[in-house]
Amino acid sequence: MAASAMDGVAATALRSVLHRVKQAAERSSRVPDRIKVVAVSKTKPVSLLQEVYDAGHRYFGENYVQEIVEKAPQLPEDIEWHFIGNLQSNKVKPLLTGVPNLFMVETVDDEKIANNLDRVIGNIGRKPLKVLVQVNTSGEISKFGVDPDGCLELVKHVTSKCTNLEFCGLMTIGMPDYTSTPENFKTLANCRSEVCNALGIPEEQCELSMGMSSDFELAIEMGSTNVRIGSTIFGAREYPKKQ
Repeated sequence: MAASAMDGVAATALRSVLHRVKQAAERSSRVPDRIKVVAVSKTKPVSLLQEVYDAGHRYFGENYVQEIVEKAPQLPEDIEWHFIGNLQSNKVKPLLTGVPNLFMVETVDDEKIANNLDRVIGNIGRKPLKVLVQVNTSGEISKFGVDPDGCLELVKHVTSKCTNLEFCGLMTIGMPDYTSTPENFKTLANCRSEVCNALGIPEEQCELSMGMSSDFELAIEMGSTNVRIGSTIFGAREYPKKQ
């Protein structure tokens, strides 16, 4: 995409991220086009998302149902929305009805949420939803995700029992800084190998969503297909000040 003299800070930052993604891909002999940058826009105003959209970007990620339901109708319909936060059962219907162009839920971490998504999609009659299974690769209690040793079982449940869901791959959040803990990435790649062997699908068909602002280059070198970049594109998060 061509740079313009009118570009704002976020559009310029996006270009820099895309360039770094391309370099990381080339270093690891991967095709840059196969790596998707999901711009994580939580707490950011619609005007800033529009700026990044106008710079040519179409992949956006949100963490909170209330926020994505408010923003999506105000923005162009060809955006590919990724829901990347923890999803509670009572929020499934508002999410799916409020964001008709929801592209993917990256955070399916147990059978219950998979069943809920599957049922609501069937009820509202939308096309099947792409999902990733979230794996807790760091073992931290504060993190959501299925244990690595339960990953295959959950994937099998999604692929065999949830006809309205399309299993696309695996996702992890892991430690704040992977540079010192790359085993989180290795664990996810190992889970992918296990899943692909068991289901008889090629690894290229199974996405890996891992890596964020501080470590996305390392994640790409270790096989990530989806990197979730927030602050590097949009600046620090803007949380409301407590009254």
